[in-house]
Amino acid sequence: MTAGNKSNKDEVRTGVYICQCGTNIAGTVDVAEVAEYASQLDSVVVAQVYRFMCSEPGQEMIKKDIKELGLNRVVVASCSPTMHEPTFRKVCEQAGLNRHLFQMANIREHCSWVTEDHEKATEKAKALVRAAVRRVFFHEPLEVREVPVNSSTLVVGGGIAGIQAALQIANSRHKVYLVEREPSIGGHMIQLDKTFPTLDCSACILTPNMSELGSHPYVELLTYSEVEEVSGYVGNFKAKIRKKARYVDEEKCTGCGVCQEKCPWKVTSEFEMGLGQRKVIYTPFPQAVPNVPVIDRENCIYFQKGKCRACEKFCEIGAINFDDEEKLIEVEVGNIILATGFQTFDPSVAAQYGYGKFDDIITGLEFERLCNATGPTGGNIQLKDGSVPRSVAVVHCVGSRDEEFHDYCSRVCCMYALKHSHLIKEKTDAQVYQIFTDIRCFGKDYEDFYERLVGEGANFVRGKVQQVASANGKGMDRGKLTITAEDPDNGKVTQVFADMVVLCTAIEPQQDADKVAHIFTVSLKADGFLLERHPKLDPVATRTDGIYVVGCCQGPKDIPDTVSQASAAAAKVLAVITKGKVELEASTAVIDEDLCSGCRICNLLCPYSAISFDDEKKVSNINEALCKGCGTCVAACPSGAITHRHFTSEEIMAEIEGVLV
Repeated sequence: MTAGNKSNKDEVRTGVYICQCGTNIAGTVDVAEVAEYASQLDSVVVAQVYRFMCSEPGQEMIKKDIKELGLNRVVVASCSPTMHEPTFRKVCEQAGLNRHLFQMANIREHCSWVTEDHEKATEKAKALVRAAVRRVFFHEPLEVREVPVNSSTLVVGGGIAGIQAALQIANSRHKVYLVEREPSIGGHMIQLDKTFPTLDCSACILTPNMSELGSHPYVELLTYSEVEEVSGYVGNFKAKIRKKARYVDEEKCTGCGVCQEKCPWKVTSEFEMGLGQRKVIYTPFPQAVPNVPVIDRENCIYFQKGKCRACEKFCEIGAINFDDEEKLIEVEVGNIILATGFQTFDPSVAAQYGYGKFDDIITGLEFERLCNATGPTGGNIQLKDGSVPRSVAVVHCVGSRDEEFHDYCSRVCCMYALKHSHLIKEKTDAQVYQIFTDIRCFGKDYEDFYERLVGEGANFVRGKVQQVASANGKGMDRGKLTITAEDPDNGKVTQVFADMVVLCTAIEPQQDADKVAHIFTVSLKADGFLLERHPKLDPVATRTDGIYVVGCCQGPKDIPDTVSQASAAAAKVLAVITKGKVELEASTAVIDEDLCSGCRICNLLCPYSAISFDDEKKVSNINEALCKGCGTCVAACPSGAITHRHFTSEEIMAEIEGVLV
């Protein structure tokens, strides 16, 4: 039954409001004609036009009509519901009308912005308004539910993004659990030598924050740990965290370092990017937080052969515990911030760069360790044979802006390539060649940094690298390697000879990003990064309420943008905590147990794990606190037992009929 032939039309009194949106709508759509048409539709008692319906006078117009004309349904035809549906729902509530007795028609993006034909735009606007009027006829008031919010927060990832977010929340005297899979917090930033464009010492900036976090009374630091499972909903999440065995008692250990000094076994250091070694019992770097070593079980001779235990013998306080076992910790939190970071592109899969084939071809992150004072060479930039390079080629866009690998720009490569030039010039007399396709210096003071580098004498060669190979005796006075690059505009080929090649590799999503997305019920973008709710209007929230994404797990970005995004997520979390309660989605699915056949198809398909099976009744049940109203179960139910509140078949069919009549 449609709105036009329902028996008692007096029960529904609808007000229709057409927005001119300046000339955004009125420049193409005849809004007066649409309003006149709407006034003749069944159940409509008033139809008005206003220049900006979202403005205060426009909102007051709706409130006044609801009270004076007894409206119990409202339709606004204007712009995208994503932008202003919450605005007009709030207007209805302020006038005493349930927010779900409102319907919005998008006649800007769907009409005026998609055609220049005034007549067709006007006719389509009429159809959309007619559909909205017919649909809202069947709307029912829904109850808005609120639940209390747990004031604790889970931050996943201990790089600069996680540290910043955790400190912002903890400094407001709210509990934070910070989970980091490595033995220490710090992330990639602690591996860097200096940061662009100010050339501040990276460790000097970061370690004070690391220390503050490690000793903060409102922070529980769970390093060498990973989140295994998350359940619940916004305000009331439960997380299971697996804390791996360190084989060193964190409470007893003083960080004296004797155990590491006495350990006779060495392996390649991950922190030094394979350029140096570490002991089998180790802290990743001197400023590690917590400053407690961990035993590498896979390489420890005791665990392999039952011998040694030198670290235990020399530990005077008895902090070594070979019987240590991993623990499963459960925490309850109200909000979750994902700051799981990034990995760098492996250039060995791109044969043209010669990485792994020739000596002295290194990545940008390996170069950071090479020129860092705490690195394997004590900060001396040198070749594998120990000599100082006479020439260095810095290659841009390795894995970025490349259709074969990643078509996106990694945003930091140009600037850290320029920074490398400065460090090379500062520490050696080498000639520096910047081999690039485009230079992108987009941030604050970045262009000035570029001009500075030009003044320092760096050589800029425009071209896409086609091959890096051994010089084979050619140009040995200028370098051991030859880099062939082709200008993408004119095809001009240039050859550069260098002793060392630094590859500025792309920022990639973490290898387990899909696993993270599954655990936390968030989405991935096509490029593999975690998906935000809206790229402009809500860049840190996700589609799962109460879960936020910050830093490079959301997309490539530099340190200032990462810190800003982490602070933004912390502010959102604190706003929820301060409010003390959160609204749950009212437009959820509900199961009619009399119709449910117990097939469990909905249980398997629900992306939010909101549906469980009652073994006693042999029917499925929906946890409305977990349900996000996506409608997947409604579409899949073969017996039609599931109804979606606010998207009932009656409402949808009325809307379709309204468009097609």
